[in-house]
Amino acid sequence: MLTTDDKKLIEQTWEKVVGHQEDFGAEALDRMFISYPQTKTYFPHFDLSCGSDQIRSHGKKVVAALGNAVKSLDNLSQALSELSNLHAYNLRVDPVNFKLLSQCFQVVLAVHLGAEYTPEVHAAFDKFLSAVAAVLAEKYR
Repeated sequence: MLTTDDKKLIEQTWEKVVGHQEDFGAEALDRMFISYPQTKTYFPHFDLSCGSDQIRSHGKKVVAALGNAVKSLDNLSQALSELSNLHAYNLRVDPVNFKLLSQCFQVVLAVHLGAEYTPEVHAAFDKFLSAVAAVLAEKYR
């Protein structure tokens, strides 16, 4: 459960992500594909070389979805319902991948935000991204 302080930290930090969605998303995906090569199986039609146009485009979509979730911190299930349906019923992505991508996204945030990615911000984003992963996985049950 996100506290009021968590929500405030997430919203404040997200302002620093805006304008860098494509870069951050691509870096997170590149990191995931390198660190967890089994995740590549869901992208057989992509050019998976680092920074490819397809990775950049998909990364931008991923971060845009997270941005929509940030705008709906009090109702993540509704905000992510369509995306949850897509991943569960059409794409059939292993829900473990949501957690793996969350970890990679946090590393990207830490790298780019440096000292601004405080332990408190990290903890808030960990809770937020865990909640997002849980919502995306809830249609699998």
